[in-house]
Amino acid sequence: MQGLGPMLALVFVLVISWVLSPFAAALSTNYYDHTCPEVESIITRVVKKAMMNDKTVPAALLRMHFHDCFIRGCDGSVLLNSTAKNKAEKDGRRNISLHAFYVIDHAKKELESQCPGVVSCADILALVARDAVALSGGPSWNVPKGRKDGRISKATETVRLPDPTFNISQLQQSFSERGLSLEDLVALSGGHTLGFAHCSSFQNRIHNFNSTHDVDPSLQPSFAASLRKVCPMHNKVRSAGSGLDSSAITFDNIYYKRILLGKSIFSSDEALSTATTTKALVSKFANSQEEFYTAFVKSMIKMSSISGSGQEIRLNCRVVN
Repeated sequence: MQGLGPMLALVFVLVISWVLSPFAAALSTNYYDHTCPEVESIITRVVKKAMMNDKTVPAALLRMHFHDCFIRGCDGSVLLNSTAKNKAEKDGRRNISLHAFYVIDHAKKELESQCPGVVSCADILALVARDAVALSGGPSWNVPKGRKDGRISKATETVRLPDPTFNISQLQQSFSERGLSLEDLVALSGGHTLGFAHCSSFQNRIHNFNSTHDVDPSLQPSFAASLRKVCPMHNKVRSAGSGLDSSAITFDNIYYKRILLGKSIFSSDEALSTATTTKALVSKFANSQEEFYTAFVKSMIKMSSISGSGQEIRLNCRVVN
């Protein structure tokens, strides 16, 4: 694992008023100052404790927040359990590997004991995502709060999530539909600096790539060989896979360096190097971790402010009131 220098470890606490989109006008960084002033310290404590027991927690929480916002806006719908009459988002094909929901449960339990019926599950998700990044060596930021929890969650809607096999046109369309720019796309993709990918999510690049190549020619040969060794053609080890970059529990800019070296994991990662605009951003972030941190914070605030159709403050994040 590569360490962070003093400058690169700098935690950015950024003013957010200049990045909030018009549809997020109701959100405020001081939303709970009077109704639940300890909300952030309580949540941070819960996330720290979970990280001590499981190093995969930060990546899981960051991904969970992203998957929540990309379906119905940031309304906590990804947290709802399926019922006899409805299969919820968390049980959709593209969400089946989401985990660490217990962290949200623990945070909600603590908050309900301190300030019952006040803090939404959607806000908890936004806050744990920020803590996941900051506690992994990345930047911190003031999270705008005031989201309400949604009452609708459908597994069928998870097909709208960006897929790891997407090309640059598909990625751009997916992000633009949510009001996110190409810079947001490249910056938010940097979240792949944390986490682990199962073989199934990049099998398309290392076996039967196309009629001409068995392996994606954009992959660096020795790296491709290492992936094929871990994930053979008929892999039967469900837990097999690869870290998303060489420092997969540290939030840094190595992800971008690896794209330029032909060592990205997903097709969607490699896709960022196939268009002039996005490749220039990849290069900028690879050369400057500070530039990446600044862009990531701006884009995270923008994404986490996508308006949902929430109507309530859930007392239990897994079920509607």
